[in-house]
Amino acid sequence: MVGKPIAHSLSPVIHNAGYRAAGLTGWNYTAIECAEVELPELLAGLGPQWAGLSVTMPLKETALALAGEVSPVAAATGAANTLVRRPDGGWYADNTDVPGMVEVLRAAGVGAGARFTVLGAGGTARAALAAAAALSAGSVTVVARRPEAVRELELVADAVGVTVAAVPWARPAVGDIDVLVSTVPKGAADELVDRLPLRPAMVCFDAIYDPWPTPLASAAEAAGCRVVSGLDLLLAQAVGQFEQFTGAVAPVPAMREALHGARSGRRGAGQGQHHGQ
Repeated sequence: MVGKPIAHSLSPVIHNAGYRAAGLTGWNYTAIECAEVELPELLAGLGPQWAGLSVTMPLKETALALAGEVSPVAAATGAANTLVRRPDGGWYADNTDVPGMVEVLRAAGVGAGARFTVLGAGGTARAALAAAAALSAGSVTVVARRPEAVRELELVADAVGVTVAAVPWARPAVGDIDVLVSTVPKGAADELVDRLPLRPAMVCFDAIYDPWPTPLASAAEAAGCRVVSGLDLLLAQAVGQFEQFTGAVAPVPAMREALHGARSGRRGAGQGQHHGQ
């Protein structure tokens, strides 16, 4: 995987556990710290033994621009978290965050017509809009601080086929919510917890997974919501990458067990981590 910083990443744990469980001897997943300006040279220097790369911040837009072929979902969101080596040596860009988010939300009971509210307007919010479109959302409201970020998000909304209603962060007057998706960094959503209409049967997805539970997740659970964490998304998007890299069916139980074991170990050691790969 590539990105900066990435020392905190649990992705190597997930993928390497998958390789072992699938009997893929000789396969190895490693982390390479790489800035945006360094990515073109890095890709050019990778030999044919490289099947693909997981891409995390701040490289998702750069990866998309460097790919010779782009999936529809990566094109629509303007971001790629996956690069897959093609037989001709070129790279195919995809975004497995979107189907991963669809999977975890559908598993939590989200169906067609659900009313989405998304906190934030960054890269993960783009995936949330595409997931809302795939789940045939009834409406999508975005609560964000920066109007310019919302305008960029509206371009993504147009590309994936949803209409976005923007609400100021300082006055999050939102109606009934079926699905609340928080894509903001650690602590950013804390001030909104008491102003959001949390209710039983609502799905609350917080893209953070360390520290956990967040104040938002705790309040949502206390209100009877179904709570989904960034750890669920981390696994789901990794499964999609694993299958594209290897061509094999991902051994999900082994990957999940390794992820949760590593997460528990880090919690015990007092190490912190934000959302992302």
